[in-house]
Amino acid sequence: MRGERELNERKYLDLWRPEMNKSDSNSTCAFWGVRYQVKDVDRSVSFYTQQLGFSLTHQQGSVFARVTCGELDLFLSGPGSSGARPLPNGRAQEPGGSTRIVLRVDNLPEQIAAMKQDGLAFRNEMETGPAGRQIQIEDPDGNPVELFEPASRGKNAAT
Repeated sequence: MRGERELNERKYLDLWRPEMNKSDSNSTCAFWGVRYQVKDVDRSVSFYTQQLGFSLTHQQGSVFARVTCGELDLFLSGPGSSGARPLPNGRAQEPGGSTRIVLRVDNLPEQIAAMKQDGLAFRNEMETGPAGRQIQIEDPDGNPVELFEPASRGKNAAT
């Protein structure tokens, strides 16, 4: 299956990145997905599918799952998965940090109100800048997810 996926990724990259054409057969650059370390795969699958609208595309028991939203594949690596093994220096791979996925949403204040009602954890208050509005929530293991609403581009757009 991965070989087939690589072929499909390669076709996609050929369309959008002309420098990665068929004559460059040694190139290995292709976006594959984002991996989050999680403590409970089933709980994380429920969060991403029920709260954020992802689809479950693959699950291996309680150690790994892949959920998708549009072109984004999110790999959820639980304890016991190969993607969660300690690094060579012994450092554990853990949930959390500041690197995050960003999901585009419409009507951010309405989304925030609904998520607060559902008891989701927020890292900050809504921020507004020239490009739009954003807020960060946490998945059940503390991995950040940013919700972003682009600014209107009309003549009365916020700057």
